[in-house]
Amino acid sequence: MSPAAPAAPSGVPLPGNRWDTLADVWPAEPPLVSVIVAHYRQPDELARTLAALRRQDHPDDRLQIIVADDGSPEPPAVPDGVELVRQADDGFRLAAVRNLGARRARGDVLVFLDADTAPEPAFVRELTRLPALAPDCVTVGRRRHADLRDVDLDRLAESAAERALPEPAWLTDAYRRSGDLLHADDRSYRHVIGAVIACSRTMFDATGGFDESFTAYGGEDWEWTYRAWLQGAVLAHVPAAIAWHDGPDAAGRDDGALAHRNAEAIRLADLIPVAGSAGRGLRSGRVDIAVAPPPDATPGQRFVSLDSALAALPAANAAAWPAESATGRGAADAPSDAAFDRVRVSIELLRPVRVDGEDLAAAIDRLDTEQLGSLTLLGAEGEPLVRLTATRARAREERWGRDDLFPRAQAAAPGIRPLADEPDVAAYLGGWG
Repeated sequence: MSPAAPAAPSGVPLPGNRWDTLADVWPAEPPLVSVIVAHYRQPDELARTLAALRRQDHPDDRLQIIVADDGSPEPPAVPDGVELVRQADDGFRLAAVRNLGARRARGDVLVFLDADTAPEPAFVRELTRLPALAPDCVTVGRRRHADLRDVDLDRLAESAAERALPEPAWLTDAYRRSGDLLHADDRSYRHVIGAVIACSRTMFDATGGFDESFTAYGGEDWEWTYRAWLQGAVLAHVPAAIAWHDGPDAAGRDDGALAHRNAEAIRLADLIPVAGSAGRGLRSGRVDIAVAPPPDATPGQRFVSLDSALAALPAANAAAWPAESATGRGAADAPSDAAFDRVRVSIELLRPVRVDGEDLAAAIDRLDTEQLGSLTLLGAEGEPLVRLTATRARAREERWGRDDLFPRAQAAAPGIRPLADEPDVAAYLGGWG
């Protein structure tokens, strides 16, 4: 007997990235929220942040506060009602300590906050609204900057604003251009700041948590968000969810900021293989676009089909699924090879074909631009030859048991021809046939 499919999560399944369909909608009752405060050797800042959390307008009995300590020499002091989890001091392990806090969490919605970032009273309520309604949502608040010494917590917004520091223009511009991430794309992970994010337990578990191989400052939030995006996350910026960071933005400091940003970009270039993030010549070790061979093909047909398809994608980090999947199974059934754990687009060759021209590359552009779930390319007789599927669409639709959350389309592809007979591989490779 086959195992039963997992039950769909409770809440609203959203199409595309359309969090705006829930504008002005609030949960029938406040969600159970777990706030995970990452901390290392910042006792004064932590005390201020915990005091600000106690001033939230979210009900106390629906709010769990967890301090996740990354091995401070002295255990941090936490007030009654705040839970403390600690790990050994084995270097900078922010990703690991966030996961540690998440394991203690009982909430349906998780909020990640840094110890030096004090939230305004509406922060939790505003940031958790969308994940509580639609568990695919990953929300990012507005992190503002100020000198918070002697700030008046009873009037945090006004007191901090009086000593506000510049917000990073690149981030505020990105939110403005994208309509607060309503028009998110495959590179919008860069606009989700780990110090002020929220997600459902459903989404956090779908990602497997933060990557604990990150042992230096920065990047773990972007890498996690990209994997959440591939798992069907709906990204949203919530400007009303304001938290104040003590001091300037790290990118604006004269302490080797460029060298740090370069190290972060180089690390992410290998982990996020999408164009614009991955290297151009130094290719990522992960595959962005995976091509599955046609079923019931001869070795010659399989070779020409895969080779011509991959040759049509020279600018992409593309590869064929591992050899085990060359038995005719579709891309969705391909084995979970480590290099293929970030595949963004799956291409299924539905029958033996030869790919010439730019039809395949243009199809990927259309899949991205129109945020399609799938795009089927048709031959001259209208027969389906190739199907492209967005991983994030498949993940979300499988989670909900739905097939209508992303649009599907078809398009003619005159540059893709079916291979009815056995091809001459030598002639194909040599260019004379």
